[in-house]
Amino acid sequence: MNSFGKLFSISIYGESHGESVGIVVDGCPSGILLKHSDFNADFSRRKSGAKGTTPRREPDVPRIMSGVFNDRTTGAPIMIMFENSNTRSRDYSNLVQTPRPGHADFTAQHKFGGYQDYRGGGHFSGRLTLGLVAAGVIAKKVIDPMNVVGIILEVGGSSDIEAAIDRAVELKDSIGGIIECRIGNVPIGLGEPFFDSVEAVMSHMVFSIPAIKGIEFGTGFQAAKMTGSAHNDNIMDVDGTTETNHAGGINGGITSGNEVVFRVAVKPTSSTHQNQVTMNMKTGKMEDLIIEGRHDTCIALRVPVVVEAAAAVVMADFLLQSQQVGRINETTNEIR
Repeated sequence: MNSFGKLFSISIYGESHGESVGIVVDGCPSGILLKHSDFNADFSRRKSGAKGTTPRREPDVPRIMSGVFNDRTTGAPIMIMFENSNTRSRDYSNLVQTPRPGHADFTAQHKFGGYQDYRGGGHFSGRLTLGLVAAGVIAKKVIDPMNVVGIILEVGGSSDIEAAIDRAVELKDSIGGIIECRIGNVPIGLGEPFFDSVEAVMSHMVFSIPAIKGIEFGTGFQAAKMTGSAHNDNIMDVDGTTETNHAGGINGGITSGNEVVFRVAVKPTSSTHQNQVTMNMKTGKMEDLIIEGRHDTCIALRVPVVVEAAAAVVMADFLLQSQQVGRINETTNEIR
């Protein structure tokens, strides 16, 4: 449901316009240095305000409620809370009867019998990814020296990011994008086949990010157009280094020691300034829908750091399962 992971696990909570959103991280090794300033870099990459993103601005100040003492993780669950302050809930009052196409308004209404918090998308909002990014900051410390880097390859079908955003803003419509994630310094042997292969667990986590509609590893779908001899990665040394990396650093669901590479497809933001039509659930008639509120023209611009966080959480859990990370971080353990 709202929890993920076996040994390094996260539980997410909150709604877009509720009192707060946040994350609980359990299983983090003790002794890891963790300060409020550690979150700044990744939070700034997720923040809105730039061209093509929502004008809703939140301070996103993390309140570490437990699990950290004297700037070190204690081994207890780490609870991080973020208050919601910049909300305009009136913009969503009409969505109870007229659900937005492409959103969870309709499905949530049926799933929870009308008791769901619909404001700003409620629990289905991209606002909750702030907690994921916070968990990712911690996970990146756990997996060091493994490193995770996410980048935007294209938006709106174009590698000219700025031009594509300008065009979408001009048309008053939204566009999606493709994000690539690369994980370096990956040890050999991570992954627990059959059902907990690296691809399976990573896909599970990544598809939990709102707006993700597709994923591929290595050459991905292009592999279907290749011959076996072309797709196979020749092994070049006893450490398993390969000449190419069509497999994306994973064979048989297990990491090969090569760079793990995957890409995700991010759909266009469902809320646009274009006129749409929907069913009025009270009258039973179709009607025009004009969506108010503040929304991203291209949510993909803010997704790379969220994908990084998801990947880091998965890798932290795998490292703990394989006992390649101890429950005590000895390298930073100090008597205070």
